[in-house]
Amino acid sequence: MSAFTLIVHLQAKPDEVDRFMEMALENAAASRSTEPGCQRFDVLVDPEDRTKIAFYEVYDNKQAFETHQETAHFKKYFENAVPLLADRERRFFNRVAP
Repeated sequence: MSAFTLIVHLQAKPDEVDRFMEMALENAAASRSTEPGCQRFDVLVDPEDRTKIAFYEVYDNKQAFETHQETAHFKKYFENAVPLLADRERRFFNRVAP
């Protein structure tokens, strides 16, 4: 079964890392606990540079991801956390294994 997967590479502004991480973790936890279509939402941090962060998100399908973007917790994250970033790159994939 294919799943809709998103990998986001982020670079937080050095003086905003703690604030960004608080909001990112809140969004990830809310996504996992309240969205039936969210299979996985991992928040990753580079062990050598804490300003480099990645999200690994897996949804049942593209519609589940689109629903995610309409949630109050995502909108709050997007409005408040994204301005704390120096860079953001999103890549979409279809998971084919396992």
